[in-house]
Amino acid sequence: MSGATGTPTGVRARAAEDMKRSARVARKLGADVVVGFTGSQIWKYVAMFPPVSADVIDAGYRDFADRWNPIMDEFDAQGVKFALEVHPSEIAYDHWTTVRTLEAIGHREAFGLNWDPSHMYWQGIDTVGFITDFADRIYHVDCKDTRLRPATGRAGLLGSHLPWGDPRRRWDFVSTGHGDVPWEDAFRALNHIGYDGPISIEWEDAGMDRLHGAAEAVGIIRDLLWKRPEASFDAAFSQQ
Repeated sequence: MSGATGTPTGVRARAAEDMKRSARVARKLGADVVVGFTGSQIWKYVAMFPPVSADVIDAGYRDFADRWNPIMDEFDAQGVKFALEVHPSEIAYDHWTTVRTLEAIGHREAFGLNWDPSHMYWQGIDTVGFITDFADRIYHVDCKDTRLRPATGRAGLLGSHLPWGDPRRRWDFVSTGHGDVPWEDAFRALNHIGYDGPISIEWEDAGMDRLHGAAEAVGIIRDLLWKRPEASFDAAFSQQ
């Protein structure tokens, strides 16, 4: 591909315009939230070897903010919010990188988070605590599960370059309700923070037919959407 549009700078410019366009399309469709990824200039340093200075990491967060603040300006103009899926390879992939990401972009209201516990669980992140830690930034919820297998001393947490569903892996994505994510605790936490936004089923399971798994997952999540009480459970004891 020739010309400026085929250079890395040109590709990034087109991608930024596509993200701005997504805000305009969302507004026309009546959607309030767009879920997506940001990428990361510094993900390649996740192992911190070869070691780099703190200046390199700081520059990575500035690069993110420089690229995404203009995009968020368009989201603001359209009255639409962006929800970053906290995910390995992104600028935010665990608790502390999420803190730095929100700081880098000035905690602007248009930029929030998609809570998908499947990518947090295998990293050892407290999936329920994440909800309360970032209560004002949870703009979208994805329901996808992860099963963590017992440690064998052979497989690490990075996948071992083994395919999904291979029993030698340390962990796998599975259909909601078939893994280790504490769904009831999570939905109680979402109720606690007053979350009333979208809830989606993201289905990935190498060992289950998708039509079976997706339908079952919807039923499991619907069972967790019980009506909240109108008064405290001990209110009756205060009546005279």
